[in-house]
Amino acid sequence: MILVTNNPKVQGDPGISCDKEYIEGSLKDVLIAVRDRIHKGHKLLSHPLSGSLKPNETPYKSILISKEAGSMDWDSLQIIENSIKVCEKFVRYPKKCGYNNQERLLADFSEVDYQLIVAALKSAADKVGGEIL
Repeated sequence: MILVTNNPKVQGDPGISCDKEYIEGSLKDVLIAVRDRIHKGHKLLSHPLSGSLKPNETPYKSILISKEAGSMDWDSLQIIENSIKVCEKFVRYPKKCGYNNQERLLADFSEVDYQLIVAALKSAADKVGGEIL
């Protein structure tokens, strides 16, 4: 598996032992990087819009894709393309969350994304019968 992320907490966690691709950029940049990998034959292993946060509510996203590339998976392509469209739609309307402390807000969003991907990694490990974390 490859974990594509723009979340520094996920990238810096030595306990996550799968391959990681760190994206310096926005949530949309992560989606586009994943789409580019899908074009090369990788498959989605976690949903690009997992969790209850909309793309205009969080700056962080972590997505699992297959390590091996084969023929293009059309289901993965459709999901990622739709996710990019949703992201573009929501980003037009930035959400003001009401925090005065921007660093605390970013830390909270980072933690939410981290917990979501840790749960996805555990689920994936159960499916393949091994440990990833």
